[in-house]
Amino acid sequence: MKEILLSLLAGIIIGIVFKSLRLPLPAPPVLAGIMGIIGIFLGGLIFTQALKLFS
Repeated sequence: MKEILLSLLAGIIIGIVFKSLRLPLPAPPVLAGIMGIIGIFLGGLIFTQALKLFS
């Protein structure tokens, strides 16, 4: 839970800094960003399982 809160806090701080500097937010559109994160997570799981299977 601590990691989630720290991640949220870091995101809020970065969002404030970027908006105050009038820069575009460093994030993809919401759904595309979420799907990208899920894809990275699933890719890591698949790779770990493949290593276990072939070793």
